[in-house]
Amino acid sequence: MLNVANISFSYQTTPVIEEVNFALEAGQILAIAGESGSGKSTLLKLIYGQYDLNQGTISWQGKDILGPKFNLIPGPEFMKMVTQEFDLMPFTNVAQNVGTFLSNFHLKEKAERTAELLEVVGLTRYAKTKVKYLSGGQKQRVALAKALAKKPTILLLDEPFSHIDNLQKNELKRHVFDFIRKENITAIIATHDKNDVISHADYLLFIDQGKTIAYKSPEALYQDPQTALIASFFDEFSRIEEAQNSKDRTPTQLIIYPHEVKLTHKSELEATVLHSFFRGDHWLIEADHEGNVLKFKHNGFIEPKTRVFLAIDDRALERRIS
Repeated sequence: MLNVANISFSYQTTPVIEEVNFALEAGQILAIAGESGSGKSTLLKLIYGQYDLNQGTISWQGKDILGPKFNLIPGPEFMKMVTQEFDLMPFTNVAQNVGTFLSNFHLKEKAERTAELLEVVGLTRYAKTKVKYLSGGQKQRVALAKALAKKPTILLLDEPFSHIDNLQKNELKRHVFDFIRKENITAIIATHDKNDVISHADYLLFIDQGKTIAYKSPEALYQDPQTALIASFFDEFSRIEEAQNSKDRTPTQLIIYPHEVKLTHKSELEATVLHSFFRGDHWLIEADHEGNVLKFKHNGFIEPKTRVFLAIDDRALERRIS
């Protein structure tokens, strides 16, 4: 088990990570989400042992992972991290980069492993191409394959698909996460894009200004986001102000995703269309209801100023944040 227990870290006097806790079993996948500057990358570096903790412990199978005060070279042998800098050798070819950590005493196994990983990341035909001639997205795929080559027990990924174009991203993610599952690798992915992880992560850790604000499965947080910040990670949404919470009289809001609002022939919820945005397989419609902007999906354009009747899914009416 990877156990991150009550860890805190500061750059000089500025707190960056504060009292973060989570635990992962072997083979589980965790996504770390949050706004830019929230501490996602720093948390990965702490797990890798690049910095010394101010407080708490990080351990794998009961053995502490320690920082530079105790290790000249950061990162345990069983752990690999892929950053946005890639750390590749530009004047050698793709296959040589992927095989960097593989033994030359077993050349057949090295070649087979390299070929397998190039297929996973979709770079088989670039095996003999020097890295310096690759695009940013291709370099990112080489870095992923290189990190996976020596069968790490733990894999840390910092925005691992940020440079990949949309045409190839979805297929690449499926291949990479299927491979991670097959090899029973414990993986932690820092991301700002829900599409990178929502279908693959067992848990989602959401941090804001270095503090944990949620730690559940992606599905649980989608259904009950707890805050507007978390809801915005998953989708655009509408918010409707409620006058007061019946229990403690504090103001509350309803959080409603676009697919939970439907056009209907007649209802008490009447709104005026403001804008229609083409989104490929649907149009996103914004409509005004008593000063609240409601967003909903529709199969066609609706003229501005059109009066419409709307119905809201019952599940959305139970989703409140304060």
